[in-house]
Amino acid sequence: MSETSKDQYYVPHLAKWPIVGTVGMTVTFVGATLAMNSQTSTTPWVMYAGIAIILTMFFGWFSEVIKESEDNLYNKQVDGSFRMGMIWFIFSEVMFFAAFFGALFYARTLSIPWLGGEGTGLATNEVLWNGFEGVWPSNGPGELNGRFEIIDPYHLPLVNTLLLIASSVTITIAHHALRAGNRSQTIFWLIATVILGAVFIFFQAEEYVLAYQEFNLKLSSGIYGSTFFMLTGFHGVHVTLGAIMISIITIRVIKGHFKPESHFGFEAVAWYWHFVDVVWLGLFIFVYIL
Repeated sequence: MSETSKDQYYVPHLAKWPIVGTVGMTVTFVGATLAMNSQTSTTPWVMYAGIAIILTMFFGWFSEVIKESEDNLYNKQVDGSFRMGMIWFIFSEVMFFAAFFGALFYARTLSIPWLGGEGTGLATNEVLWNGFEGVWPSNGPGELNGRFEIIDPYHLPLVNTLLLIASSVTITIAHHALRAGNRSQTIFWLIATVILGAVFIFFQAEEYVLAYQEFNLKLSSGIYGSTFFMLTGFHGVHVTLGAIMISIITIRVIKGHFKPESHFGFEAVAWYWHFVDVVWLGLFIFVYIL
């Protein structure tokens, strides 16, 4: 690459992947719509075909970006745009979880007490549902979905908290090892991070089994069950995606990718993982303990 081209913003070639992604999303949503409104057994396969197209787009597009990065086609301007894109993506994720935390706050602090007759003078607990008590966790008026027990925060949730805190430490050590040019240490600590994430996912699944089978805590268990499973469930999806991304960058490090002075792909995944860890700390405090 000449000195002149290094000062110019890299403009990628015309790519087919945005079109492939658009087709995949269209097929997926059409298939999902048909699956929810049809009784035929073949309908879900339309949705599965769309998901397969989207996955093909991801593999193809990312492989091209990785190749361009390893061929040194990106300069500091491109690196800066990547960083801004990742920052805005994480910000959108913050707003995503803020909506669910906001629903939890509204239900627990405002809605349930009001329905219980607190602070209104209207005796809403007698008018809307006689005898309704505004206590948290709430299983709804008349205990429509039966009684349930809450998860003890100081067993599996505490173990999972320690696992994620440890994983933040291990990926940070891996990052420092990469910057120091110690590739073997980088690989070791990345593998440790993946293992910690996998164990977290296993315990999360174990917790869900206990919630459904022993505690009768389900998604249908009133507003508490809804907010509990929406928050922890979406977080579990994010941990799963994060573990997959860390596995991919581990393979890339093994193949010799990333340089001590240039490794934004590694940094982006580390940022995402730290974000997921911070969200879990909020969950542990506001969902499990308080």
